[in-house]
Amino acid sequence: MNSKTDRVVLAYSGGLDTSVAIGWIAEETGAEVVAVAVDLGQGGEDLETIRKRALECGAVEAVVADAREEFADEYCLPALQANALYMDRYPLVSALSRPLIVKHLVEAAKYHGAGTVAHGCTGKGNDQVRFEVGIGALAPDLDVLAPVRDFAWTREKAIAYAEDRSLPIDVTKKSPFSIDQNVWGRAVETGILEDLWNAPPKEVYSYTQDPTVHFQAPDELVITFDKGVPVAIDGKRVTVLEAIQQLNRRAGAHGIGRLDMVEDRLVGIKSREVYEAPGAIALITAHQELENVTIERDLARFKRQVEQRWGELVYDGLWFSPLKEALDGFVGKAQEHVSGDIRMVLHGGTATVTGRRSQESLYDFNLATYDEGDTFDQSLAKGFVQLWGLPSKIAAKRQQSKG
Repeated sequence: MNSKTDRVVLAYSGGLDTSVAIGWIAEETGAEVVAVAVDLGQGGEDLETIRKRALECGAVEAVVADAREEFADEYCLPALQANALYMDRYPLVSALSRPLIVKHLVEAAKYHGAGTVAHGCTGKGNDQVRFEVGIGALAPDLDVLAPVRDFAWTREKAIAYAEDRSLPIDVTKKSPFSIDQNVWGRAVETGILEDLWNAPPKEVYSYTQDPTVHFQAPDELVITFDKGVPVAIDGKRVTVLEAIQQLNRRAGAHGIGRLDMVEDRLVGIKSREVYEAPGAIALITAHQELENVTIERDLARFKRQVEQRWGELVYDGLWFSPLKEALDGFVGKAQEHVSGDIRMVLHGGTATVTGRRSQESLYDFNLATYDEGDTFDQSLAKGFVQLWGLPSKIAAKRQQSKG
């Protein structure tokens, strides 16, 4: 089979839905299926086990890509430098991973001569948009197939299909939650969480310890940044991936990065989500504070607007959009002086900054101090205040004149 229409590249997780999709796509379309699994630091099953399962389920080829470093350097790092928190809280755990998976799917489609890319997303979530808009941006000639969404696949149908064909997957194992995770964090939804009054049970959490139960002595550390890039922890050099992994462990031990929120999905519905992102939250907290020390006021104010828009674009599946690319240039330029050390204490669910130092600091002790050595000329302030408030004063007089 050499025709492009004879092959379908499937985003493969190793779970029930995508395992069933291999055989179903082959039967319904007559095409060969190439399964693509991407390691983003999610843990769980060994990728070789997943690769073999894809072949046993009928894939003609199975590709596994170790993209952990790529994910950290080219996706998590830009999010860190943008202090990206959707709705001021969510550090874009799933949203960051989708464009990278899309990139590998498109590369596989080109390499294997496939004319179609398939995914296992439902019609209710954001991921269908992220996959399909991303594929359209990188390879507009590719078709997209979404069996779960477009053909109303239910879990019951998938189980029956797997049992009928003796697929090598445990159909009895079912989590009460829908879970997506990678090195940047973990997202949990559905089940009892769909009732907004229900508190998250302890089994929801995996990346973090409950600080009220598992008491840990405070953990003090120093994170070193060079132009917005975390390059060392406690003086020891780290890659971006190592920084995230180490802080996942250390901040996770103190229950940092737990989020329980009602989120505005792109498709127009509100959804209750529970997130764990200890490394992401600790790094963003440190990075924000170093920017407070090293970035000039007007640039900092405008950057906060850019950060919100950047996070919305990525959440909405527009990673490859022209606006996102332009904002990347702004964020990159803003990192020029973001170098120095941040000391943090991890304890009781909170990452608290306790110290800052930087050769690029804009903080001037002699201007800030109220003690002896003050170089700030307070006599200049009277005229400044009068001129600054003049427009408001004139407007107020106009109102008074009208009674």
